[in-house]
Amino acid sequence: MNRNYNEKPSAESIAAVKRARNQAEAENRPVRILFVCLGNICRSPAAEGIMREITKDMPDDKRPELDSAGFYGGHAGDLPDRRMRHAAFGRGLHLDHRSRVIRTSDFEWFDLIIGMDDRNIDDLHDAAPSPESESRIARMSDFAVHYPEADSIPDPYWEGAAGFEIVLNLLEDACSELKKHI
Repeated sequence: MNRNYNEKPSAESIAAVKRARNQAEAENRPVRILFVCLGNICRSPAAEGIMREITKDMPDDKRPELDSAGFYGGHAGDLPDRRMRHAAFGRGLHLDHRSRVIRTSDFEWFDLIIGMDDRNIDDLHDAAPSPESESRIARMSDFAVHYPEADSIPDPYWEGAAGFEIVLNLLEDACSELKKHI
């Protein structure tokens, strides 16, 4: 598929958000969003924490239900990486999510499932149990409107402190834009 990464948010991701919002409205409840990365210790718990913080001002019945998960189970039950927690704390965020592996049932429970990079998106499509559940998948970087060159949220695990700051910048931008659409 030819993608125009300068089109932010992408038509695909906007359509996924609209379907999520319509489903939640039909059931008279908030939108359920799952953020996904590889290990669920850096990017996805940070996205969850940022989104939780920036949606605090929303009415309870409109505030999205949030969670995060990963494909690699080696960190199951762990807090986010200490370097991510430290960088997030510097921005006033407290990340206390416990890592978990994505489950098939997540594709039924969550209205919107957001992957951080191409591998996550491919793995989500492979794991999706139905075409309907595949339609719930969106790319986080599609919402990073102030970073038109960003086609993914890079994994900072093997990077220094600057890598975590870059990821938080991207996620803050993307989550702010996502909030406008939910």
